[in-house]
Amino acid sequence: MLAHALRAFRAPGLAAWLLALGWAAVIFGFSSVPSLGSGLGTWDLVLRKLAHVAEYAVLGLLLLRASGAIGWAWTLGVAYAATDELHQSFVEGRRGVPLDVAIDAVGVALGIVALILFRASPHRGGRP
Repeated sequence: MLAHALRAFRAPGLAAWLLALGWAAVIFGFSSVPSLGSGLGTWDLVLRKLAHVAEYAVLGLLLLRASGAIGWAWTLGVAYAATDELHQSFVEGRRGVPLDVAIDAVGVALGIVALILFRASPHRGGRP
């Protein structure tokens, strides 16, 4: 049933992949900002980690929509998170943090689960 739901709602190929790549570019842009911080102390840390989860949840959702495969979506999302942390290690005032890859992986998983639940909902979009 889950496999059928994933096949039934897979987005058209190139457009879906371009959307996922576009979102990855947005993440890259945020990662390129030197010394990103609000100066809010502990709240700054919490907000930045929540932002990691949110941006990677969107990426996970888009990757699942494009690939139609949970395993591929998760693997590609986590691999991108790892390369993003490597990229940040070269940005002034930033550093690559392995813990952030784990936080990003949670975000990817949440995005995948959200899309699966949406697709499985019998009342999505107000339709029976």
